[in-house]
Amino acid sequence: MPNFVTIFFYCRLIVIMKIVYLPILVILCLTRVYTADPIDDIAALIRQRNIHELSKYFAPSVEIAILDEENVYTNVQSELILDKFFTQNKPLNVKMLHKVSSNANYQFAVLTLTTDKGTYRVAYTMKVTDGKLMLIELRIETEKVK
Repeated sequence: MPNFVTIFFYCRLIVIMKIVYLPILVILCLTRVYTADPIDDIAALIRQRNIHELSKYFAPSVEIAILDEENVYTNVQSELILDKFFTQNKPLNVKMLHKVSSNANYQFAVLTLTTDKGTYRVAYTMKVTDGKLMLIELRIETEKVK
């Protein structure tokens, strides 16, 4: 027959471990949630059509190519141009096709963007500028049928 003091000791030890380790585990999980990958953040903002939040990632000048029109714009102009595109093409779905995020100074992604008007290929490049990872290039092309 087990000793009641031993059982009490182990039960108390389990409760103490839960009190100590559970908050640490929760903090670690929440920290991972809030340190999302900027590449994924941009894809989510495109899906949500949240151009204002997306513009916070823009470098001072951004190379934007939408269909056949390509130019380098200021971050404010870039926001207006993308807002116009996404007003005319409401996103329905975004699928990540390719992502290169192994280099902390340079990241790249390709998405398939399905809108109410058609399917597009979106490619964007991010580079460290002034110590911060910023979007320097965004290309939106019609999706080629295979």
